[in-house]
Amino acid sequence: MRIDACGPGIDVGATSLPDGDFLAPLSDLGVIGASGEAAAAFLHGQLTNDVEHLLPGLARWAGYCTAKGRLLSTTRYWRDEQTIWMTSARPLSQALTKRLSMYVMRAKAKLADHSDDCAVFGLCGQTVAALAARTLKLPLPDADGASSGGGAHLVGLPGLAQADGMLRARWLLVVAADQAGQTWQILKTVAAPVASEVWRRTEVLCGIPRIVPGSYEQFVPQMINFESVDGVNFRKGCYPGQEIVARSQYLGKLKRRMFLATGQGATPDPGSDIMTASGGEPCGQVVLAASNGTGGFDILFESQLAAIDAGAVLAGSIPLALGSLPYPLKAID
Repeated sequence: MRIDACGPGIDVGATSLPDGDFLAPLSDLGVIGASGEAAAAFLHGQLTNDVEHLLPGLARWAGYCTAKGRLLSTTRYWRDEQTIWMTSARPLSQALTKRLSMYVMRAKAKLADHSDDCAVFGLCGQTVAALAARTLKLPLPDADGASSGGGAHLVGLPGLAQADGMLRARWLLVVAADQAGQTWQILKTVAAPVASEVWRRTEVLCGIPRIVPGSYEQFVPQMINFESVDGVNFRKGCYPGQEIVARSQYLGKLKRRMFLATGQGATPDPGSDIMTASGGEPCGQVVLAASNGTGGFDILFESQLAAIDAGAVLAGSIPLALGSLPYPLKAID
């Protein structure tokens, strides 16, 4: 195991994207659970998306912001009959659990960091996901779904676009820590093991931001396109930072966005500077980046729109070649 800017990673198997099904150990993702009869109502007042009306069997993105609208975490969340589950960057999970718990007060809700109790895997491909579902006796959910049972969870994710325009389906699999070894041995019979960073590259290519220590409290959700992946519900009630997030949406003042690009050289860390080719002050920051396994990297970065319009941008001293995000940006009203 190694530690990088996104947390602990496991270098096992391939270091580039395989053509077929693959699975990755996601030791850099933590898992937080909220239980109790008021858990949904409590989280509904804390996160950027609708929690109170989320039914079992569905999965959504949400953010957790400061009072100034800056993201402390991005999360994939779902629920079973007893608990609402949330992912986070593993290095932040304990602090996020503590921070949320401070605001529970008299609500009948309890937050717990389950990161040490769980193992998280990334699955890409129908065959490996179907085997996981059969092994754990779970329904196979679609990209917006989740299934839970027997202490395991299979959670749908946006698919990875291929050159032919088709999508390679992806899932998160969460199992009890004592099931991890056996589950891994079963799944690798039909899928190629890959390093944790290969999975991170799929997140980058799917345009899904992940807040990690280097990007903590740096971005309003729209700055990293979080409303465009349906991570913000503008019709729900208040949550920390809601006024600023709504103002960014409805007053049309947002002048920054997240972009997808590639570069050649060492992979930059989240939170490091994005510069214009002409120099001067930084025009943005790295959101998430991952090696492509061939001496370069794919990157999500946030930048002033004016800097992108003006010409070339750099990650440190490395020129970036802009790519196309796999989803349209929603208009800022």
